[in-house]
Amino acid sequence: MPDAHFSPGLFKFLRDLAANNDRDWFKANQERYEAKVREPALSFIDDFEAPLHRISPHFVASAKKVGGSLFRIHRDVRFSKDKSPYKTSVGIQFRHEAGKDAHAPGFYLHLQPKEIFAAVGSWRPDTDTVRGIREAIASDPKTWSRAVGGKRFTDFYELSGESLKRPPRGFDAEHPLIEEIKRKDFIAVTQLTQKEVCTPGFDKKLAQVFKRAVPMVRFLCEAVDADF
Repeated sequence: MPDAHFSPGLFKFLRDLAANNDRDWFKANQERYEAKVREPALSFIDDFEAPLHRISPHFVASAKKVGGSLFRIHRDVRFSKDKSPYKTSVGIQFRHEAGKDAHAPGFYLHLQPKEIFAAVGSWRPDTDTVRGIREAIASDPKTWSRAVGGKRFTDFYELSGESLKRPPRGFDAEHPLIEEIKRKDFIAVTQLTQKEVCTPGFDKKLAQVFKRAVPMVRFLCEAVDADF
């Protein structure tokens, strides 16, 4: 069996970065970041391409250092009171081929000390996209309910994200799935452990976890006229 992609050294680096989140420390530990974080993550993404395409050929595993599936380590601090320059987590998103940003339907892996999870769906979609999803749920509530209510899904996943306080304009407040229609995020999350992530064969395990959410992701893709 091949070695694990990720090691406890990745999480040790992230803990140390959280305690020393400045450019001088990061520069002094750049080689450690490359060896323990970025290169293992890119290797994982590269190896995940085949199992991802067996789930759907329309999602992308791109192992590019910039602009691929791996989120950049640098934070955008332009509009934030927190000026810490670096993220203290690793984010990997396998987004739809038609998606240009993190809001497109996709599969996601989050690695952070004490916060490790896999997620699926569409996070904070734009106005037209969210309306399309809401209309799809309103017009086909049975399919949505089966997608997110089956035991294969609920044994692993929990729906998450923010919702509107009131029904969106144009939708029946008495609709049986109005709470689903009020969602601003259409995502589901399942918790993972460091031991799982650092075990050989984690790529295959993650593919199996993602497969449990295929009906939900397929529904979201069809709602926005994207191939699955």
